[in-house]
Amino acid sequence: MNQTKKRPLFHSTLVAMMAGISFVIMYFDFPLPFLPPYLKIDFSEIPALITAIVIGPAAGIMVELLKNILHYIVKGSETGIPIGQMANFFAGSILVLGTSYIYRKNPSKKGLLWGLLFGSVMMTILMSLANLYFILPFYEKFMGYTMTHAQRLTAVLVGVGPFNLIKGFILTALIIPIYLSLKPRLKF
Repeated sequence: MNQTKKRPLFHSTLVAMMAGISFVIMYFDFPLPFLPPYLKIDFSEIPALITAIVIGPAAGIMVELLKNILHYIVKGSETGIPIGQMANFFAGSILVLGTSYIYRKNPSKKGLLWGLLFGSVMMTILMSLANLYFILPFYEKFMGYTMTHAQRLTAVLVGVGPFNLIKGFILTALIIPIYLSLKPRLKF
């Protein structure tokens, strides 16, 4: 089999494996002590980021999608619809896209660092807006409680925003050494 025929098989296999690993990692979540307990951090974006670095952003987003579909099928959702999984998918996809955008322009350790920081800031901003206007209102509707706009804004400013920024920075601190250790083996 020649190299061009092997590549799609490798890509599909890598995406499937990384989605499975990401799905398992998602179960090792924990709350941060100074933030609301429903905001739990996990490291399931690491396989998606590695996949995006190796193959490209579409593959990293596919890992995010498959991970969240599996999570919803196996664990379900307290609302009956996958609001949390959709939020996780959007957050992870924003991080993957932001990181990939900068890293593809400068494929180096420095480019990855700047990409991760850019992705983390974009994830924080966009997920704060998404929570304020879409995610929290959906939770209100399906969980049967109401919040004023001021309460939603407070939840975003003291919970969601800091959570996403902290998560992005923790992932940045973890992915750099992983990238450096895997870089010699990432050539296909």
